[in-house]
Amino acid sequence: MIDISRLLDVAKTAALEAGEIQMSFFGKTKEIGHKMNEFDLVTNVDKASEEKILTEIGAHFPDHCFLGEEGGVHNGKDSDYLWIIDPLDGTTNYAHNFPHFAVSIALYYQNQPYLGVVYDPFKNEMFWAAEGAGAFLNAEPIQVSNIATLNKSLLATGFPYSREGVLEQNLEYFKKFLYKSQAIRRPGSAALDLCYVACGRYEGFWELNLSPWDVAAGVCIVREAGGKITNFGSEGFDYNVKNVLASNGLVHAGMAEVIEG
Repeated sequence: MIDISRLLDVAKTAALEAGEIQMSFFGKTKEIGHKMNEFDLVTNVDKASEEKILTEIGAHFPDHCFLGEEGGVHNGKDSDYLWIIDPLDGTTNYAHNFPHFAVSIALYYQNQPYLGVVYDPFKNEMFWAAEGAGAFLNAEPIQVSNIATLNKSLLATGFPYSREGVLEQNLEYFKKFLYKSQAIRRPGSAALDLCYVACGRYEGFWELNLSPWDVAAGVCIVREAGGKITNFGSEGFDYNVKNVLASNGLVHAGMAEVIEG
């Protein structure tokens, strides 16, 4: 097994380098395209960031497998190591020069979360965690909040780019949580939402229609910070299931009750 400190060093370096690319283009004219529909944006910076990450990690670990948002599966050899990469989480924010976006890099070992790095280059905040080693913001350890009731909780969610079906479903959840919680935020980066749960800025986060790269890094960070992360109606979490419920653990049952009710 590869030393986890070496893996973390490479992941952090890759995240920093991708963040440098993003900041070099932030506030400037960007090439903006669309994916599945007119609401799902992609920029030249997404693609350049993913290429930088793949080059950096691949130079150190050429036999590992990679799953990236922009390029799909890379190097599909059999390996116990799978890197799951969202080179620019919060592309819509970034395209509009709204300063809330991040690089997200996760490593799964034998299909289990092993480490996660989420870097917000605008705020220079790097959230990271490794299995059994705790969670950190830059060099400082972090942990979830100790608020135990929904009516005192600040929650977060996101809305899908697909405007049919799940949008209406999440609007119903949003309405229910609006009555149950202290307040709700929707800043537009699932990776950072999970990190904000981990460091106690939020008590909980839920979202539908997510992809593996949206949440893979945050799983490790939330758990190592003492929080809980599951799929809806489940005690476990599978990143292939397109929903997530994350919390400080104390309000998890209350949130699950709202979603399942």
